[in-house]
Amino acid sequence: MKVANNSRIRRLGAMLLVGTVLGTSAAPVIAQTAPITPPAVPAASTPAQPQAPATVATATAPSSGTIRSIAIRGAERLEPETIRSYASLTPGQTYTGETLDAALKDLYATQLFADVVITGGETGNVVITVRENPVINRIVLEGNKRLKSDKITPEIKLAPRQIFTRPAVRADVDRIIELYKRQGRFAATVEPKIVQLDQNRVDLVFEIHEGDKSKIQAINIIGNEHFPAGVLRKQMYTKQAGGPLGFLKSNDSYDPDRLAADQQKLRAFYLTQGYADFRVVSALAELTPDRKNFVITYVVEEGPRYKFGKIDAESQIRDLNVAKLKSLIKLREGTWFNAKAVEDTVTSLNQVAGNQGYAFADISPNYDRDADKKLMNITFQAGETPRVYVEHINIQGNTVTRDKVVRREFRVNEGDAFNALKVKRSQDRIQSLGFFQDKLEIKQAQGSTPDRVDLGLDVEEKSTGQLQLSAGYSSLEKFIVSASVEQNNFRGMAQTLSAGINYSRYSKSVQLGFTEPYLFDKQILLGGDVFRRDLNSFNFVGTNRHTTYSQLSTGGDLRLGFPITEFATFGTRYSLIQDKVTLDRATFYTDPDGTGPLAPVCDPLLAGRYLCDEIGTRLTSSVGYSLGFDDTDGLHPTRGQRLIFSQDFAGLGGDVRYVRTQANATKYIGLPRGFVFSAHAEGGYIAPLTSSPGPGRDAIRLTDRFFGTDLRGFDIRGIGPRVIRQNYDLTGALTPLDLKSRSTISEALGGRAYYMGRLELEIPLGAGAKSLGLRPSAFIDAGSVWSLKRPILTNFIGTCVPTSTNTTGTTQTLHPGDNVGCITDTANYTFAPGYSENFFGNSPKPRLSIGIGVNWVSPFGPLRIDLAKALLKQKGDNTKLFSFNVGTQF
Repeated sequence: MKVANNSRIRRLGAMLLVGTVLGTSAAPVIAQTAPITPPAVPAASTPAQPQAPATVATATAPSSGTIRSIAIRGAERLEPETIRSYASLTPGQTYTGETLDAALKDLYATQLFADVVITGGETGNVVITVRENPVINRIVLEGNKRLKSDKITPEIKLAPRQIFTRPAVRADVDRIIELYKRQGRFAATVEPKIVQLDQNRVDLVFEIHEGDKSKIQAINIIGNEHFPAGVLRKQMYTKQAGGPLGFLKSNDSYDPDRLAADQQKLRAFYLTQGYADFRVVSALAELTPDRKNFVITYVVEEGPRYKFGKIDAESQIRDLNVAKLKSLIKLREGTWFNAKAVEDTVTSLNQVAGNQGYAFADISPNYDRDADKKLMNITFQAGETPRVYVEHINIQGNTVTRDKVVRREFRVNEGDAFNALKVKRSQDRIQSLGFFQDKLEIKQAQGSTPDRVDLGLDVEEKSTGQLQLSAGYSSLEKFIVSASVEQNNFRGMAQTLSAGINYSRYSKSVQLGFTEPYLFDKQILLGGDVFRRDLNSFNFVGTNRHTTYSQLSTGGDLRLGFPITEFATFGTRYSLIQDKVTLDRATFYTDPDGTGPLAPVCDPLLAGRYLCDEIGTRLTSSVGYSLGFDDTDGLHPTRGQRLIFSQDFAGLGGDVRYVRTQANATKYIGLPRGFVFSAHAEGGYIAPLTSSPGPGRDAIRLTDRFFGTDLRGFDIRGIGPRVIRQNYDLTGALTPLDLKSRSTISEALGGRAYYMGRLELEIPLGAGAKSLGLRPSAFIDAGSVWSLKRPILTNFIGTCVPTSTNTTGTTQTLHPGDNVGCITDTANYTFAPGYSENFFGNSPKPRLSIGIGVNWVSPFGPLRIDLAKALLKQKGDNTKLFSFNVGTQF
């Protein structure tokens, strides 16, 4: 045989097998060596087949013989006996040329060897010389930026300490390329390379060239006669690349799965338009000549358009007779056929049957197509089914939340008759807890008998603790920061424990609270709060900030609530609050140090009479109640309404007496394509139970008034009645009023009445953005604060103070109409300009703003950003363009 004669060729081929690039057609690379031209290999994107070794042949060996001995050479890791067993040769065995050929093939088939040479066949002393395949030391990925290593590595079957083989590398290359195809990167290539190490080890490197995403260059539709291609393209998930907002698209890349879904979308669209025979004849995706983009071509056959024919019903359900079934069907004969309307009708009928206890009702449409008259006759058939009772309620996945917390939200119990409406309500109540994943579902399963049903709820708990960090920006206060910690599922019992700290140039506060929603396992809510708030109202004189009045509130409240009906609740509360209002002595008091002949008193010329009247400590003891109605479907409602009416009566002891009435309502409407529209309105009025304490003084004190809720586009306390000072200059002339100037002093006074309305549209995003937790919206806000008794305003030109050389002069406070000669007598007097107070904003006319915002469940926690522009405002209002709020969960 010519085993020895062919050994040099086989050794060279085996060396190339180890040292070559195992990619498509690029040059091979070996560490610290020059490239060697590889043998031809299949393309990287097609599976590579192992090459069969050459057949062993010799011209000098006899046609047969007996093996006298078998020697193994070149083995490093494998035992000689192991190699002999792979070759299936033993001493004393009779052999032929075919026997040695088979042994050679068997050894190569193990994929353990890069080269095998068999010699000695002519003497019977067989020598098997092997060169083992190297061992993989490590696997390295290079060039992958769009697809991270943790996504690619699980697809690679080779691993460190495994034997390096060419077919296994080929298979891994194919798998990596398939991953990139799923990402729409059809131009991606993978070049596997090896770096030789000592001890017959190699590093396997996959060099990845990701390429650009293969976009959809064009979507062509052939055969559409009744609808233009543009209308049909809008029905598809896949979109054509390009356009001014093309960079925002995530569905303009090629995806074979999406292509199949688009065909279903086309069929669904035509079925809603009456084309019952519509079909997609073919769908073809072709790469452009440059292999960068795709062109998709659909060939469709629309068929004739059908109308609804006879609409009939058949029922074998005892409590759902034919007459009742027909009364529930809204389809009308003669209108265009709509498969979606038929589907909705079936869903509605099944819900009605479920509400009557038939959990497994089988109601289905039977179609009778009249092709000649182009009519679709439909008979809704309700098959016989028994009334069903709940056998078991199974809850899984609640590792923190106690089982009873979930079970008490079920509106059906084990043993009750099944009711689909109550099951849906149970699902909404559990979702509203806020402890579990969005869109949880109570599933139904057949019980032990046909008339039994098991309800199953598999929940995935989410973080219920919140660490909230809030920040905002206003033209007056600059940055506002607050922090609060709240656990809404304390001890897994749905109890709420909260603590908060607020700090800004405007206010400081500390608050602690606790709420037990089920007192003694009864549906009775008991809660309480204690707090201390330090509010500082301020203004600017020039560029210097001056505090005007400070309100220090210390108090607490107790709350009690219980349900009236499934959706209505009643709550009552008692609060006790002590308020202390002070002014900055250094700025607004006469003789603030008490060194003069008079005691320190508030100077109306410095502070304004309306502030001097508010100084003092008052105790408010109030009792109140609330009536609420809420049938929304979760924490982020898509349907339903929420109504609250409340009143508080102050005067149960204490120093303050009034009745505060408030109401608010919100309506949520789910719209097609995932849009959610909401309309919100609220308002309030405070009626005093005492008369006005004096001229120009309102019966409701400053600290009890409404200052308006968060009206986006306006600053905190940015709307409503206010006093704004207009300064006199050094000549005694009134300066122009500049409402935008930081030096203009503006004091919000609040009002007895307010209202606020909001229209908001939540905009759905694609699957990619939705998975990031993004929920953008557009909104319009409107509101006002008003109904305040006009205060007595101060107007004085200024003060003339005698100079040190003027021993006979006296200090003069100048008002309009007085002799102002001292202003120009600079030798004897020093003039300090005064101010004139203006009263603005006491009007029910609406303030209006429009804007956009986004809620984002970010890695840092929930984030809300709003950008709003005030369109309607009253003179004196303060606007704000931008605000944001961010927190985190634990």
